[in-house]
Amino acid sequence: MNAVNSIPISYYLMFCSMLFSIGVIGVLIKRNALMILMSIELMINSINLLLAAFSAYSNDPAGQIFVFFIMVVAAAEVAIGLAIIVLIYKTTHSIDIDVLNKLKW
Repeated sequence: MNAVNSIPISYYLMFCSMLFSIGVIGVLIKRNALMILMSIELMINSINLLLAAFSAYSNDPAGQIFVFFIMVVAAAEVAIGLAIIVLIYKTTHSIDIDVLNKLKW
C-alpha cells in the first residue's frame, strides 16, 4: 500500500474543493492581474492534485501522465500571461484590471 492510498479519497476531494473555491474567490474578488493569475493557477493545481489522487487510487498511470501535460500547458500560460501583464504595465503603469478600460477604442 502506497502513501496516497493510506489517505481516504474523501480527504482529497474536500481539500481540492477548498483549494478550488479559494481560487474562484480570488478570481472574483481581486483586482490585481497577478493575483488573478495566481488564483487561476491555484484552481489548475487543485484539479491536478485530484486527478493524480484518482489516478493513484485506480492504479492507472495515465492520469499522472495527463497531469504532467497539464502542468506544461499551465507553465506556458503563466509565461504568456506575465508577458501580457508586462505589456499592460508599460502602457498604463498599473496592473489593476479596472485600468484596462483605458485600452478600449
